[in-house]
Amino acid sequence: MTDHILVERQGAIQIIRMNRPDKKNALTRAMYATMSKALADGDADPAVRVHVFLGVPGAFSSGNDLADFLVIATGGEGGNEVWDFLMALAKTEKPMVSGVDGIAVGIGTTLNLHCDLTFATPRTVFRTPFVDLGLVPEAGSSLLAPLILGRQGAFALLGLGEGFSAERAKAAGLIYEVVEEDGLEAAALAAAGAIAAKPPQALKIARDLMRAPRDELVARFKVESERFSERLKSDEARAALTAFMTRKKA
Repeated sequence: MTDHILVERQGAIQIIRMNRPDKKNALTRAMYATMSKALADGDADPAVRVHVFLGVPGAFSSGNDLADFLVIATGGEGGNEVWDFLMALAKTEKPMVSGVDGIAVGIGTTLNLHCDLTFATPRTVFRTPFVDLGLVPEAGSSLLAPLILGRQGAFALLGLGEGFSAERAKAAGLIYEVVEEDGLEAAALAAAGAIAAKPPQALKIARDLMRAPRDELVARFKVESERFSERLKSDEARAALTAFMTRKKA
């Protein structure tokens, strides 16, 4: 458990808030583990009808904590926390809503591909610099992004690493709505409340029909994970990560 993830209930809504503002919500292994448990606990509780992901003002998430990546890149071992979280996203039976403000990098972008509704503020920029770090797309994004954005839009996001403004993300179908910063959480929670009021079994069936088949998604997770692990231990990724961390410290 970690106090960098705050989990609370508002009626039938479970809120999972990333709360590491000093690091712009860079996700550690402990944070992934806490979010996985929250999703599992919420799914197991009949009183919970919907999950909501939120960040802090100006930062949804800056992505995976690169210090964890660098440990693996320089010969250390990683845990299964990221994998467990991805599996939780794939297996979650209840709808997921996200409210994104400001920085949304890496998993801070790809997490939203799994959400049923995403709200974002005008200052939000979605970016996935995987290739720039010598890595490859993750979280099923290589499957989901082409389905949502089209092949060329997906390549711009995942290959070129272009930043997508909130307006561009909405036009591309990556998010549902753009709302002002002071109304973001209210909009996300209002949508979650509307979802929670629906007949749950009918909604579950409808949601399952609209989502990518779980078996296909899990299979893509496995392929991405294998490639990602290989790349993490490559000279190219090691050099890119070390250079990035050096610039960051400077």
